[in-house]
Amino acid sequence: MKLSTALMFDGNVERLTSKIQDLEAAGVDMVLIPEIYGFDQVSVLGYIAAKTDNIELMTGIVNVYSRSPALIAQSAATIDALSGGRFTLGIGTSGAQVVEGWHGVPFKRPLGRTRDTVDICRKVWSGDKVTHDGKAVSLPLPADQGTGLGKPLKFMNRIARPDIPIVIASIGPSNVEMTAEIADGWQPIHFVPDRFDRVWGEALAAGNAKRSANLGPLSIFGDAQLAIGEGADVADAREGARGHVGFYVGGMGAKSKNYYNDLFRRYGWEEEAEKIQDLFLGGQRAEAMAAVPDEYVDTANLIGTEAHVKERLGVYKQVGVTHLTVNATGANALDDLSAVKAWIA
Repeated sequence: MKLSTALMFDGNVERLTSKIQDLEAAGVDMVLIPEIYGFDQVSVLGYIAAKTDNIELMTGIVNVYSRSPALIAQSAATIDALSGGRFTLGIGTSGAQVVEGWHGVPFKRPLGRTRDTVDICRKVWSGDKVTHDGKAVSLPLPADQGTGLGKPLKFMNRIARPDIPIVIASIGPSNVEMTAEIADGWQPIHFVPDRFDRVWGEALAAGNAKRSANLGPLSIFGDAQLAIGEGADVADAREGARGHVGFYVGGMGAKSKNYYNDLFRRYGWEEEAEKIQDLFLGGQRAEAMAAVPDEYVDTANLIGTEAHVKERLGVYKQVGVTHLTVNATGANALDDLSAVKAWIA
């Protein structure tokens, strides 16, 4: 099981460089760079590629709407070349609030857009001329949708790795099934190893049944907050984990369309999901966070004594997690990362 963490760039280059060096020294295998609607992750990853030697790099995530599939493929090939083959392309649909609110692009055909993006990326990296007739994207653009001057083109430079790994972030049943069919890896969110099979087992099995043998086994990216010990900082980390998921379950989406609230219900916390959302949308944020059950905090995170964290790591391994993405929030964050790296090696 590999150890990864997410690193948000805040605009301070010196601090970013120091964090990267600390992560490499702690033995972290991979760093994921988020974007949302802040600094763009592609530029940051290009910088990190020049400042590191061994750590793997991943977009966490590129949404498939704001950049064309061909541009995503170009960016991936560039970062992979700059890093000497250390790049993994993480993609996902994001959500309507960001895609339509920030990028001004219609949030439609999410599965088709994702599948087309994966197909086009692999065609670009093959070095051949790219043609594609998809449900959401066609290349060249059909004549009746443009000038009619488009023609098949191929990547102008030599591709070092035509098989750059593609990881899809997905949580809905149909999206997870497609992920298991076509992706190299799967990145869910708010991963509860004890309950993940009841939520995604059927979709993963259906997708794996259609999976090409050439892809190899599907990598699984689990996630967790990390803090080892029994002090006040660990208690704060518990509340931080509670607040993190509470924000998603309560406020990331409208009352009728919140994917994370739906996920919480599918995990079996239906009443809690309803209560958290009602409180959050009603302006009672502290009460909403307090309504997140202790059982979730205990099973979806690595927070507590050394014995507890080791036991939970065993559960992640047992269910097939290949990459563990942790956010170390305790007072001894780097020491905690080093300890986890040693325990999962």
